[in-house]
Amino acid sequence: MERVNAWSKYDEKGRKKVSDFAEDYRQFISKCKTERECVDEIVLEIEKQGYVELGEVIRTEKKIKAGDKVYVNHMGKAIAMYHIGTKPLEKGMNIVGAHIDSPRLDIKQNPLYEDTDLALLDTHYYGGVKKYQWVATPLALHGVVAKKDGSIVKVSIGEDSKDPVFGVSDLLIHLSQTQLQKKGDVVVEGEDLNILVGSIPLEGEEKEPVKKQILHILKEKYDIEEEDFLSAELEAVPAGEARDYGLDSSMVMGYGHDDRVCAFPSYRAMFELKKTEKTCVCLLVDKEEIGSVGATGMHSRFFENSVAEVMNCMGGYSELLVRRTLTNSKMLSSDVSAAFDPNYPGVMEKKNSAYFGKGLTFNKYTGAHGKSGSNDANAEYIAQLRNILDKENICYQTAELGKVDQGGGGTIAYILANYGMEVIDSGVAVLNMHAPCEIISKVDLYEAYLGYIAFLKYI
Repeated sequence: MERVNAWSKYDEKGRKKVSDFAEDYRQFISKCKTERECVDEIVLEIEKQGYVELGEVIRTEKKIKAGDKVYVNHMGKAIAMYHIGTKPLEKGMNIVGAHIDSPRLDIKQNPLYEDTDLALLDTHYYGGVKKYQWVATPLALHGVVAKKDGSIVKVSIGEDSKDPVFGVSDLLIHLSQTQLQKKGDVVVEGEDLNILVGSIPLEGEEKEPVKKQILHILKEKYDIEEEDFLSAELEAVPAGEARDYGLDSSMVMGYGHDDRVCAFPSYRAMFELKKTEKTCVCLLVDKEEIGSVGATGMHSRFFENSVAEVMNCMGGYSELLVRRTLTNSKMLSSDVSAAFDPNYPGVMEKKNSAYFGKGLTFNKYTGAHGKSGSNDANAEYIAQLRNILDKENICYQTAELGKVDQGGGGTIAYILANYGMEVIDSGVAVLNMHAPCEIISKVDLYEAYLGYIAFLKYI
């Protein structure tokens, strides 16, 4: 089935709306490069839209009623937004859910060392990466250092034009004969992703003077001791802003499209709701890139717990009603899909691929090796979505994640489906997925935004 190019439905005024929305998004991913930074920025935005922190509602013993907007900030790394509808919660909710973590290099707990008068930081890569893509690339350090006195030091070095940047060195081509004969997954190995951070010795020191100079700088600028690395979460990410891409500026190149390109239109879509019958939810979570594990990942029960808390504040909590609420809900698992790349056509099946400019992408199933690990959405649910999107004139396409035996992937969809709710993956197609710089189409981003609005309002 041939899908129209979404750009063709917009006149000059409409294309400006597309570009303006994409510019807001470009700025968002330029300053939000970690899950913590995403949550901080989103909280600032949603509070301006009238959302109130659920803990404050509980402390003041206020009742939640239809029309209220509340949110849960879970450990600063995940967030759930609720716009309460007129129908009882047990009738189900409309949920858009994405993840806000992205592949990166995490700094180890005992990272700093000196070798041949150079100071370096040990790293452990996070998520699925091609390790060779992370060498000879300017990196910035983002994150937090938690000190024993309970204070938190926020770190962001490498984004301002006056900041230094960091990086992992690469082997020069003149000495790479052996290296270039290796398979791609071992051209650069995980333990070799060491970040160079300094080379000046501290005056008066004989043992590890360069390392001590770095510790002196950290103490002076951030009041950080070496032992504070033990309780730090520092991430090395590509330095610099996201940029318009292409001579026609039709695309955006930047770090972290997977999955902030779906998270951004998801929470922005919530702003377009006025009065709603069903309670609408935006769920943005951490740890998807490493299996949705841990206290802030989708496998934790923080979302289920927050539903129970909201229901309790509405005055009608029971375990059975929570279960009915989740089972009767419907969800768009907002996650990216692989865009067809004409440079690498051999891994894709053209009839079932996502293309730039064709709008919001639906993946009925992901998984690998015979759909293993996939959600596999029900046909009846897909028909409902088709009906709504066609009525709203929203461009969309369907896709699989490459050829059947070529690979595959997963999202948070199957985890929510465990509650018995209807779930399907839907998001924006991406080129260079999981690379330091990924690429998306502006019009696909905008169609996703419109699609999420239509889902929240009409499903």
